[in-house]
Amino acid sequence: MTFQFLVGGFVSAINIMIHALVTIGAVGIARSAGLRPTKRPRLHLMTVMVGTAAALMVAHTLEVLVWVLAYAIVGAAPAGSDLVYFAFVNYTTLGYGDITPVQARRLIGPMTAMNGILMFGWSTAVLFEVLRKTLEHLVSMGAPGFSSADRS
Repeated sequence: MTFQFLVGGFVSAINIMIHALVTIGAVGIARSAGLRPTKRPRLHLMTVMVGTAAALMVAHTLEVLVWVLAYAIVGAAPAGSDLVYFAFVNYTTLGYGDITPVQARRLIGPMTAMNGILMFGWSTAVLFEVLRKTLEHLVSMGAPGFSSADRS
């Protein structure tokens, strides 16, 4: 059991670093793109949000692939299992149950889910902050169709 906690903690730490790096990059890009003057504020807002969400989705995919590697190294799933599918199901907390971990590695799946929930919550916070900052900018520059009421 200790080994599983160590593996789960190590992989989670790697994923937190990946998410931090992508967050820094996404927020930086969103900030520079979101604070530009624009003649099409709705398209501008949509572009900033889609770009931010896409960057965060890439981060989640990379994080799942880190779990895949860990599953392969520790033998978390039965031989012949689709590890990418298994990791995605665990990371997203979907839990189909069609692939179950080997008995000796049962805690790896829940640790993957715990890491996924944390990363999705973090991504949600980033998306809302980018939205808030971009709306704030559009209101401050007097973009047509945006007023202080749009923020509440």
